[in-house]
Amino acid sequence: MGGKHWWDLAAAATAVAATVFALVDTPYGATDWVTFAAIAGFVVIYAAWARRWLAGPSLLHHLGPVAALSATLAVGTSVEPSFALVQAFIYPFAWWSAATMRLAVIGNVFPAAAVVIGYTVRLGLPGLPTGLGIAVVSLAGSLALGFWIARIAAYGAERAQLLDELQAAQGELAAMHRDAGMATERERLAREIHDTIAQSLTGLVMVAQRTRGQLARGSAEGVASATSDVELIEQMAREALTEARSLVASMAPVRVESTLAEALARLGQRFARETGVAVQTTADAPGLDRELEVVLLRCAQEGLANVRKHAHASRASIEAAASAREVVLTVLDDGVGPGAEPGADGGFGVAGMRDRVALVGGTVSLEPGPAGGTALTVVVPLSAPVPTAETDASAARTPEANP
Repeated sequence: MGGKHWWDLAAAATAVAATVFALVDTPYGATDWVTFAAIAGFVVIYAAWARRWLAGPSLLHHLGPVAALSATLAVGTSVEPSFALVQAFIYPFAWWSAATMRLAVIGNVFPAAAVVIGYTVRLGLPGLPTGLGIAVVSLAGSLALGFWIARIAAYGAERAQLLDELQAAQGELAAMHRDAGMATERERLAREIHDTIAQSLTGLVMVAQRTRGQLARGSAEGVASATSDVELIEQMAREALTEARSLVASMAPVRVESTLAEALARLGQRFARETGVAVQTTADAPGLDRELEVVLLRCAQEGLANVRKHAHASRASIEAAASAREVVLTVLDDGVGPGAEPGADGGFGVAGMRDRVALVGGTVSLEPGPAGGTALTVVVPLSAPVPTAETDASAARTPEANP
């Protein structure tokens, strides 16, 4: 049932109770009709006026019905003291129908005054103390209970507001997490594309340019070299296609059954074929976590990409060595040495590599080599001691090297 229906039930119960008390109060006299008229007036005023203005927005809409109901209380009590039970309905109604606390307090005064008037009319001045006592006790109880319930309601409203604000904040936080996740994923994809497909395409361009020059010479030796380069171009294109399909299908690098040492060796061999730069690889880092191996391999790829683009070197080396606390990857060349740092112009070179290494708690440095050229050093801490080659029963697996 709705709120009005509960008030309808309460008003009906009050009228029935007042009627029962009037009927059992014998002997009947000429004033009994006044009691029944007061009951009828109570019912009519509630149904025709008070019921329409529950939570009335103005003095007239709130205090008018309360005053009219209190008038029936005064009339009924003046001939039948038991009619004072009607105040058990009027006090709660005065609270419920008030739009403000001030209106509720004013509304509570009317039934209290009605009881005093009724008892004084019924019993004369000797009845005044009784009427005042009943009115004071009833008014005090109503105000105390009303303020207590109002405080609880205000507390509940405050908690509801805080809950709404908390839910809104959680929604904003969730949206921020989604945005941050999307940004992180975009950065990851940019690094993956740069470290795999973009470098493969760079190698394809260089080999294709070399092939065109060999064909332009027209010599038998040039044609033979060009044929070998065409095979290399096909192989590199297939690998780039594999990387692209891997990124689309699983958003992760291709996983091939090989160790980090084998992957670095293949990386060096392929780079030597593409550029003519001799590459020496050394790896003594067994038992690394797969994710860490991927990071090291991508750093080696980026290091060789920098050698290709900037060093003008004739020799390069890749070394990976693990200790109990960290693993160090070093890429050296005998080229012109570091100048303006690649990636500083907004690309995904060294800057992207630093981001990737930072995700595993490592550092990247790009400095002049001990004997000239450039030295790229990547240091990554290990969360646990690395097992030795003798105690490692199975070789670590890592993605296929793809420059």
